[in-house]
Amino acid sequence: MNIFDNQFLHKLRLAIFLIFAVQVGGIVGFMAIEGYSFAESFYMTVIIVSTVGLGAVHDLSPEGRIFVAVLIIVSLGIATYAISVITTYLLEGGLQQYYKHKKVKSRIEKLNGHIIVCGYGRNGKQACEQLRLHKRQFVVIESNSETTAHFNNDPSMLFIEGDATRDEVLHDAGIERASALITSLPKDADNVFVVLTSRGLNSSLKIISRASEDSSFSKIKRAGADNVIMPDKIGGVHMASLIAQPDVLEFVDVITGKAAFDLEEISFKNCKSQFLNQTLGSLNLPVNFGINILGMKSSDGGYVINPPDQTIISCDMKLFVLGTNEQVERLKQTVSA
Repeated sequence: MNIFDNQFLHKLRLAIFLIFAVQVGGIVGFMAIEGYSFAESFYMTVIIVSTVGLGAVHDLSPEGRIFVAVLIIVSLGIATYAISVITTYLLEGGLQQYYKHKKVKSRIEKLNGHIIVCGYGRNGKQACEQLRLHKRQFVVIESNSETTAHFNNDPSMLFIEGDATRDEVLHDAGIERASALITSLPKDADNVFVVLTSRGLNSSLKIISRASEDSSFSKIKRAGADNVIMPDKIGGVHMASLIAQPDVLEFVDVITGKAAFDLEEISFKNCKSQFLNQTLGSLNLPVNFGINILGMKSSDGGYVINPPDQTIISCDMKLFVLGTNEQVERLKQTVSA
């Protein structure tokens, strides 16, 4: 539920409380001033607050008439306030936003194996753009209402407006069913907390965290992050490399930053049995798919650059390949069971 809905509910609760308070005040007032019974006082209060215009149970004393006049003025003011709260909510699109958030929540509940992105700042936004580029499903958690207001115009954007450090917000984002989480909150302490909480809620989750300070790197790793990224340090290395090796870095930017190319990992964990225990050379990827093998992650976790054709394919290895989106997708469909 967004902040707009919370504000409406707060005002609506206040209006209901005031209406209840007027009822109690009216009953107590009639019993004290006119000596009415509880039933008579309740009846008088209801007909006055509702302005139905029925007659009094007994003739009123001068003090009673003054009390009735005050009660009418107060009840009319509260009724006007309640009507204005509901009208404002409807006119400003609150009801429409409520149903839209309900629809988004329903879509999130159906997700499985998605990615959660905590924080939609500069790094979070870039992460979402890359995930969208690779057609991965993701959910954004953002606490800034001005930022989430822009999401309402994008039907493909799944988001939750809230504090990512709170357990219930992570639950709403489907943390138990997610495959990965990226936390790019501006404060390192918040990132540590998100990592620690997420690891406790989903032990198999792959967690990537942002860090600003060198001292935070080890803390975030100890909290349970698989990888910790320091954008400022990476940016400095990248700028220096553009001077030392400009063409190499520009080439890497081209193949990783444009939608026409994919530098992708191919897992054989769920591949067809016909490919297991075969050699990489038997796949003949450059000829059959137009794809080049750049590297491999072996079953023992080691990395091999340009693996030889005699390498035996196993279910716990990964290939790092370069090709167009269509070529990589065709290879995945071919080897996947």
